[in-house]
Amino acid sequence: MDSLTQIVLGAACGEIALGKKIGNKAMLFGAIGGTIPDLDVFIGRWLYGNEIDAMAFHRGFMHSIVFALIGSFVFGWITYKLYNKEKRLGTTTLKNWIWLYFLSIFTHPILDSFTPYGTQLFLPFSDYRVAFNNISVVDPLYTLPFLLCLVTAMFYNRKRTRRNWWVKAGIYISSAYMLFTIVNKLYVNTVFKNSFDNSSINYSRYSVQPTIFNNILWYGIAETETSYKVGFYSLFDSTSKVDTILTIPKNRHLLNISHPDIKTLTWFSNEYYNLVPMDSSANVQYLDLRYPLLNPKNAQTSMFRFELKKDRDRWNMVPFSGKPPSREDLKEFLNRFYGK
Repeated sequence: MDSLTQIVLGAACGEIALGKKIGNKAMLFGAIGGTIPDLDVFIGRWLYGNEIDAMAFHRGFMHSIVFALIGSFVFGWITYKLYNKEKRLGTTTLKNWIWLYFLSIFTHPILDSFTPYGTQLFLPFSDYRVAFNNISVVDPLYTLPFLLCLVTAMFYNRKRTRRNWWVKAGIYISSAYMLFTIVNKLYVNTVFKNSFDNSSINYSRYSVQPTIFNNILWYGIAETETSYKVGFYSLFDSTSKVDTILTIPKNRHLLNISHPDIKTLTWFSNEYYNLVPMDSSANVQYLDLRYPLLNPKNAQTSMFRFELKKDRDRWNMVPFSGKPPSREDLKEFLNRFYGK
């Protein structure tokens, strides 16, 4: 999920592990631990000169269970050696720090796995991307109550029972909301499946996920032989069906899809993508259709798109320089959010 959410979750883990011993500093170290896996964004760009390679590196090994095990010992030992000296000597143990970093690092990829982006939990043994698609990458209803509870806990002494109560409240509230999104996903899955079936769409597979910032408006995509069928459903809709289904052609002929770089992109997007030619350019636009359209009425408003350019014998991504969403697109999104 987004960085703020991971910081909040990491801080809660730090409090659970060491809050009674070192107070608010435990939240600080937990927040640092919760941020560590996402440093692969910067490390990937440092390691690779190709943007496709760097993107594929994100949510890779540094988001795996193996890394959580290794990282907890490495960062735990380093922090113990730096912290456990002078006046703080003997206040904490190596086991305390290993436990803190394990909780904060391990929970990061687990939480990410509930989003549509996909997390390679099982590297280096498998590059399978775990993605349950039940919560948006950014969802304020998960993050803000959790954050409020932790901030409140910070004002209590580390030995006060009330402090522990607020931390647990944040964990319980966020977990209850996550459970709601899972149940919601199961229900919305049936709505989309029935709608696709009733529309006589001959599809091979389909995927459903919430739109950005909420768990009310959902987006579904079904794959046919030559195109994708996409639609939206809001919990505020008067009927349990998707009433508008757009057709998006695959346009696979625009690129050599067997090229290694294109295969990396198709793996990244779980093969839910289409290609669009660029005006007066040899470049091609790649739309990752796992992510929703911003405007439910416009198939060209994909929120996750890349402009691809040929760089000798490789493909690379042009740095993003897109325009902000138009008012019309935002208006259509909000109108669809409130249901039909």
